[in-house]
Amino acid sequence: MPGRDDFSAQFEYSMVSIQTNGAAIAALDTLRSINSQLDTTQSRVSSGYRVETAADNAAYWSIATTMRSDNKALSAVQDALSLGAAKVDTAYTGMEAAIDVVDEIKAKLVAAREPGVDKEKINSEITELKSQITSIVESSNFSGQNWLKWDNDQNPWSLPDTELVGSFTRHADGTVSVDTITYDNIDTSTFPRSNALIDNSDGTMGEFGVLTSDTYSSGLGYTTGWVLIQSQGASSGGYAYMGGDTEISLSSATTSSEVEEMISVVDAMLQDMTDVSADLGALNARLTSQNEYVSDLSDTIETGIGRLVDADMNEESTRLKALQTQQQLGIQSLSIANSNSENILSLFR
Repeated sequence: MPGRDDFSAQFEYSMVSIQTNGAAIAALDTLRSINSQLDTTQSRVSSGYRVETAADNAAYWSIATTMRSDNKALSAVQDALSLGAAKVDTAYTGMEAAIDVVDEIKAKLVAAREPGVDKEKINSEITELKSQITSIVESSNFSGQNWLKWDNDQNPWSLPDTELVGSFTRHADGTVSVDTITYDNIDTSTFPRSNALIDNSDGTMGEFGVLTSDTYSSGLGYTTGWVLIQSQGASSGGYAYMGGDTEISLSSATTSSEVEEMISVVDAMLQDMTDVSADLGALNARLTSQNEYVSDLSDTIETGIGRLVDADMNEESTRLKALQTQQQLGIQSLSIANSNSENILSLFR
């Protein structure tokens, strides 16, 4: 026979109370936990993010937010590179077209060297070709910028280099910078050497446009300052080397030695135009390469962000199904626990 104390312990262990339902409390606590997990999983499934807010994971959320901001900056860099490439393409196209026309002028001058030809008729053709060059230069304009023509009053030697946005960089110390690709307006290794064909500026150093500069004549040792196109700036007070510019043109009085000087000057201009065209082509290739790199970098950053904060949809969908099953079982368990209190009514019948 069990003692009283053993009987009391068994009775207390199996005691049913209408004030406190321990089984229901335990079932309810479990159900709350399941519902909380279910809410989290449903949020991940609906949003696609494992870390959507700082509360989910402050460190990963902070990194992802910063990198998303940087990626937007890289998108702006891509737009800037495309704009820069368009400017370079426009200048390159104009330069190539101008080279073809200057080639024609050179051929006309060579033809004029033949004794007995009508130089004035050839000059009419050259005049039309020079008008064509002017038209080409004027139309080589993109977004308000014309790299083949200068119309400002600033000394070309002091012109800042043309800068194009190249990249956005976040350094190890957290600081950021915008890196640029530079294109020199003036090459100081020769005189002159510019990316402009026509210089109508009224600076104190004379004309720096390839076709408006008389320094080709001085470089060749000629006393006549031959230019292919007369600078408008020079006529309004710009300093002219060697006492003045003489526009290349033909007449019946033009001597053979003058024609030969003109041919040499035009040929020197063509060499510089070819160099400028090569520089523009190299710049265009660099911009294209940089644009591809920035695009790949942006994709890589986007992938990296996804690894930090994106939800694994296979895993989350599996967890969602399991939690839904647990929720149903939890509800049934709570129902069973609550029914124990209802059974007490049968004792009073």
